[in-house]
Amino acid sequence: MNRLVVGALASLTLLAGCDKGKSGPDPFALLEGEGIYKAECASCHGAAGEGQADWRTRRADGKLPAPPHDASGHTWHHPMAQLFAMVKFGMVPPNAPEGYVSDMPAFAGKLTDKQIHNVLAYIESKWPAEIHARRAERFPPQ
Repeated sequence: MNRLVVGALASLTLLAGCDKGKSGPDPFALLEGEGIYKAECASCHGAAGEGQADWRTRRADGKLPAPPHDASGHTWHHPMAQLFAMVKFGMVPPNAPEGYVSDMPAFAGKLTDKQIHNVLAYIESKWPAEIHARRAERFPPQ
């Protein structure tokens, strides 16, 4: 097992070195983001980002189920700064209406800003090229 881990880390190191001069997510950041996503997010948002069933329909308690983070959801419709704020502070104004009740916790005391960015980078890395293109149109670089 240790050889497998060492081999995977060596491969990531080589891949990271081969990508000099190109922009793209840091493979180590994505690896950390994936681990955090699996530990903190997947129980509600799904291992593959598929979300909970009927995520657009309020439950009996008035809360909405966890939305998907894959291309079928609306996560990609939001600017990265807003997604960051939702993860860090939870579903509170200005990211949700006053009095909105949600199962989405705030991760400010649990994850660092860098870890939150890495989770979001991991989620973003799973979106297909079409979604990346649509995001680029919706949120042009400034």
